[in-house]
Amino acid sequence: MSEWVTKMLALVKSGNTSAALAQIKATTSSKDLRHLHTALEKAQLLARMPGFDTAINDQLQALASPRLSRSP
Repeated sequence: MSEWVTKMLALVKSGNTSAALAQIKATTSSKDLRHLHTALEKAQLLARMPGFDTAINDQLQALASPRLSRSP
């Protein structure tokens, strides 16, 4: 488990959901997102906070889709 996932679990457990959701939307690692999803399931937090499941799935979809070209 990465350091980011550990910090995110602590953030979620502390009740700071707005900061946790912002971090999920800002991440660029689909691997970390999948690990976070698994960790939240094991901790039985996804059932209590369905917004996290939606946010993680939305970000995974955004990371998987082709991106528009960006200027450097």
